[in-house]
Amino acid sequence: MRYDAPAMSRSNSRQNGMRARIAATAARLMAEDGIDDFALAKRKAARQLGAPDTEALPANHEVEAELRAYRALYQAEEHAERIAELRRAALEAMHTFKQFNPYLTGPVLTGLAGPYAQIDLQLFPESAKDLEIFLLERNFAFETAEGRRYSGDRSRTMSVFTLDWQGIPLRLQAFDPRDERLALKTSQAGRVAERAGIAEVGQLVAKSG
Repeated sequence: MRYDAPAMSRSNSRQNGMRARIAATAARLMAEDGIDDFALAKRKAARQLGAPDTEALPANHEVEAELRAYRALYQAEEHAERIAELRRAALEAMHTFKQFNPYLTGPVLTGLAGPYAQIDLQLFPESAKDLEIFLLERNFAFETAEGRRYSGDRSRTMSVFTLDWQGIPLRLQAFDPRDERLALKTSQAGRVAERAGIAEVGQLVAKSG
């Protein structure tokens, strides 16, 4: 079989160019429209650009790099203020749920949170029922669901409690206490999710003034 090297090179160049355009457009959508879901932002960007279904979408880290660059250029001051506000609220929530060994995770921790972001806390109660009773006793209105995280190739189920915290959506992910020592991912192929305890989040809040 013969290959036309120049043609292949041009094809790869076009594909890489489209991949970069999708990453940049997805980042803009996340920054301007408050989208926090990378997959959704990439799909919307691909549709806007008329990319074919066969076009390889950029990885999350490529969009993340574009998002950081966009915010540094166009939203530096307002974004820094919003992240500081969200982290202060997260720290207060962590103190409220201190007995359940809380960790902050997600875009509020990484600094990628948009204007409508939710606060994500990992909790490790003896049982999800303990957390539910805690919420009921304090008259928190909440919704429940079930979620899944991964450690290596093994899945871990969790109970998810969603409520309002100072006007900000707060999602409490209740894991088995034995999972606290595990490196948890949102998907089998994904990266390990960063997380920070009360002391670390307190330091972030202090730095932001």
